Amino acid sequence: MNFVMKAAMGGGPPDVGKMMGGDKEEPDPDAEKKEEERQEALRQQEEERKDKYAKMEVERESMRQGIRDKYGIKKREEAEAEAQAAMEQSAEGSLTRPKSSVPKGCGDDDDEEESIMDTVMKYLPGPLQDMLKK
Repeated sequence: MNFVMKAAMGGGPPDVGKMMGGDKEEPDPDAEKKEEERQEALRQQEEERKDKYAKMEVERESMRQGIRDKYGIKKREEAEAEAQAAMEQSAEGSLTRPKSSVPKGCGDDDDEEESIMDTVMKYLPGPLQDMLKK
């Protein structure tokens, strides 16, 4: 009812003019310039943020190094590199594992050559061995 009264008196809702096609918004001539300024401000803020955190990380690393020096702790990367070097040195010449970890009887024994059949024959009962030898 209120709408009908306002419409009759010429008031009406404020969006009626836009719905009828009037009051078209003109493009802002400085819109591109404003957008470029906004993008530049965002880039500048991002650079400042990165600089701030890089500076904080340098301070943290210097504090960590002081603690490592005080207590004689090695850096994680250095400790891992040393462990890797030790593993490579002990496993030199072997493709899978260090030779010291290969149990006796496994691997390349030149003095003792046995065929698979001889090995199987050792574990068979006596009468069965006799039958297979014939």
